[in-house]
Amino acid sequence: MRYQVRALSAGRLVTLDVDALHEEDAARQVRERGLEPVASRLRNQAQGFRAKRFPLLLFSQELLALLSAGLGLVEALEGITEKEHRDDVRLVLQGVLDALYRGQNLSAALEQAGGAFPALYVSTVRASEKTGDLPQALLRYIGYEQQVEVLKKKLVAASIYPVLLMSVGGLVVLFLLGYVVPRFAGIYTDLGNDQPWMLKVVLTWAGFIEAYGQPLLLLAIAAIIGTAYAFSRPKIRAHVGTFLWRIPMLGEQMRVFQLARFYRTLGMLLAGGIPVLQAMGMAKGLLAAAFHQRLGMAATLIREGRAISDAMEAADLVTPVSLRMLRVGEKSGDMGRMMEHVAALHDEEIARWLEWFTRLFEPLLMIFIGLVIGGVVLMLYMPIFELAGSLQ
Repeated sequence: MRYQVRALSAGRLVTLDVDALHEEDAARQVRERGLEPVASRLRNQAQGFRAKRFPLLLFSQELLALLSAGLGLVEALEGITEKEHRDDVRLVLQGVLDALYRGQNLSAALEQAGGAFPALYVSTVRASEKTGDLPQALLRYIGYEQQVEVLKKKLVAASIYPVLLMSVGGLVVLFLLGYVVPRFAGIYTDLGNDQPWMLKVVLTWAGFIEAYGQPLLLLAIAAIIGTAYAFSRPKIRAHVGTFLWRIPMLGEQMRVFQLARFYRTLGMLLAGGIPVLQAMGMAKGLLAAAFHQRLGMAATLIREGRAISDAMEAADLVTPVSLRMLRVGEKSGDMGRMMEHVAALHDEEIARWLEWFTRLFEPLLMIFIGLVIGGVVLMLYMPIFELAGSLQ
């Protein structure tokens, strides 16, 4: 891991970047250079890199398999570290092992691992340390991640074909309008003033492309780059999300998708023994900003003694079916499992809606692109037919 260390050198404060296994190792390296460390912290870039590249699901599956085979925690982690061939992943695992060697528990070691392990994972492990069922906690988290991954794959699979169709269709239309139409216009330039109206459209467009083609191309490239940058900003994405929420059918499905993630996470945490209010606080980050106020309202009602189902209903965080399921869960005393059932119900609803939407949207999209391309081709060839008719 990469640490940024501030140290004293001859009475001056300097900043150093140090590759180290943990904070104590970074301080030791600085002292070996003859400097006195004052403060150190992980670099944000390194944190983001670790969080992005660390194979969390694979690590959890391997650790679960070794623990189930009877190995101890340290021995299992040593085995995973020894077989790891990627230097960045090995460095994270070695840092976790060093923390365990120093007597820290696993949750604290994971928390210090430079952002490789999300807070949800760390909290799940911390809750299991109180009950001693780390393999069961890992099994729940693996199931949670696999279910989330299945839903993500369904969303990606449903969007690939429409995006590909729009991209190819858009490129074909741009090629026709930007290259083919101006070349055809050269054929019609010597026909005088007695021109069909569609030919005038072709010639006007060709003149516009000839005069402003390069500025338009640069403007299009700038627009693409600007759009990509804008969507990388959280505030812009929040505004776009707010706009999409207002679309009746799409907004409702986005709400169901948010509730599915929320209840799946909440159910896993409750099954792991985490109190409901703490679990709701941890699951807050999975909800869109529009839901944060509602979640705070539900937490306040639960803190005041209201039932979970009543609090969720008052905060508009349920559907009619999920509300009845939560009430059944309260009567049975197994809210964690019932919330997982609620999430599965919402996932099935989203899958059905995606299948219906793609079956309807894809043919409509193909018809629209076909009409646009057909209109351009008609605009090119109709002048030829009109001229042939006038000659006859």
